[in-house]
Amino acid sequence: MRHIRIVLLLVVSLNDVAFSQTSPYVGQERHDIKALSPKEIQDYFAGAGMGFAKAAELNSYPGPKHVLELADSLELTELQLTKTKKPFQSIKAKAMRLGKSIVHQEHELDKLFASKTVDNAALTSQTERIARLQGELRSAHLEAHLAMRQVLSLEQIRKYDELRGYSKQSGTSHDGNMHKH
Repeated sequence: MRHIRIVLLLVVSLNDVAFSQTSPYVGQERHDIKALSPKEIQDYFAGAGMGFAKAAELNSYPGPKHVLELADSLELTELQLTKTKKPFQSIKAKAMRLGKSIVHQEHELDKLFASKTVDNAALTSQTERIARLQGELRSAHLEAHLAMRQVLSLEQIRKYDELRGYSKQSGTSHDGNMHKH
């Protein structure tokens, strides 16, 4: 019985070693920019949200893109439509510009490693540049959500959350006050 346990432990150990040899990055070494998938590059170029505004979206701060998609269901007025299109167009243009810059800077970082010329100073400089751009991009997306709170009524925000499938038990009310459970 003891020998069987030892053999089983060996098999499990060898199995773990075999699985640990394969990296989840297999295939990504062929990407033009190793740190970004083709989909991520496409999303950056398109000014897509990429989850940057989840803190707003999931706390009843609607996004202008989705408000426009749900305009009929939310019964937006002409004035609300106009006030929604402006932040959407603004964020889209800014996000596309920042996204292109992020992709370019990620490409520069990749080139430093590919050329084997990277050092600590270049690494720090490049990653700080990328982080600053990512922060600007996230802030831009969050600002667009913030602007929508000034455009929609509380009822429209509630309806937006419902239409988007968000739970009514989110922890805060649409006016920002804590629910009492």
